Amino acid sequence: MGGVLVWHNPGCGSSNNAVEYLRAKGIEPEIFLYLKEKPNKAQIESVLKAGNMLPSALLRPNDKQAQELGLYDGASEAAILEAMATHSKFIQRPIVITAKGAVIARPKTRIEEVL
Repeated sequence: MGGVLVWHNPGCGSSNNAVEYLRAKGIEPEIFLYLKEKPNKAQIESVLKAGNMLPSALLRPNDKQAQELGLYDGASEAAILEAMATHSKFIQRPIVITAKGAVIARPKTRIEEVL
């Protein structure tokens, strides 16, 4: 099997569970610390394309700042994408990416869709 990349936040239980799920399957994923390394718009677009998702699907729910920016109230997909490129904390986690595609690994068993 090819490589597995995880957009990971080590401070998130769901993200840690996804990494451990992969390791339990004998897969050592490449880790992208998206809050620290801040993905650009092109990187986010690549994940969206791999997962056949709209930016709104990748938007972390219930973020106070995102709410203040009106991202949950009919904002355009372009505006959501721009906001995520500026504020990586708006991106849902964890994201698992393989040659087969990308999924938001909530629940962690969704990882099976791209293995």
